[in-house]
Amino acid sequence: MDFGLKEKTALVFGAGGGLGGAIAEALAAEGARLFVADINEDALSAVAGRIRAAGGEAHALVWDIADTKALERHAASIEESHGGVDILVNNTGGPPPTTAAGVNGEDWMRYFGSMACSVFAVTDRFLPGMRARKFGRIVTSTSSGVVAPIPNLGISNAVRMSLVGWSKTLSREVARDGVTANIILPGRIATARIRQLDEAKAQRENRTVAEVEAESTGSIPVGRYGDPAEYGAAVAFLASRQAGYITGSTIRVDGGLIASI
Repeated sequence: MDFGLKEKTALVFGAGGGLGGAIAEALAAEGARLFVADINEDALSAVAGRIRAAGGEAHALVWDIADTKALERHAASIEESHGGVDILVNNTGGPPPTTAAGVNGEDWMRYFGSMACSVFAVTDRFLPGMRARKFGRIVTSTSSGVVAPIPNLGISNAVRMSLVGWSKTLSREVARDGVTANIILPGRIATARIRQLDEAKAQRENRTVAEVEAESTGSIPVGRYGDPAEYGAAVAFLASRQAGYITGSTIRVDGGLIASI
């Protein structure tokens, strides 16, 4: 199936991480030009290198999505060289594990700013071009915690939930302009972030990481953690020409983990 992404320009945030890198590589494999952004220059260079080695086009941007002062500079550069962004993947880092109670106000403001307000600002910057071209794909990666809140991830559950309400509202505002806005959320995908969470849980509960992983795997109907490439493929489809009638949705890539309908 040809996803119709050749000559389209994609911007993927958090591309130095496991999920972001997989998303970038999946879009590049479908012919999209990639701008990959991350604060980790080494990880970013590695992802861009893999895309180029596979015959794709990738431009690396050392860019913290929370740095609103850098937004206009990077956006103007992309527009000058490639005319704008057609596919925007909002993918932010996660906050540290915390309870919902007892978090100080400064931390609430800090993470809402870096994980939500930054996404709003970046999307608003590129949205007019998408609407003018009558094509746009906005995919925002969140967490399974927006459907089934995850214990000890109080900040993440709360802040990421705001992105769901924002994306749904936005989707109705821009649908007639050929722009879609969807939420995609991972279950337990085998990334460094999941490893970190498993290690933290093992330490809290005085268990081994292997025991925590076995327990987690046992709760997943398909019986394993997901491959980041599977997550990337789902985003590539949402960015495709064929997915033009999918908008305002929350798509789970979780191996059946979330029990609710």
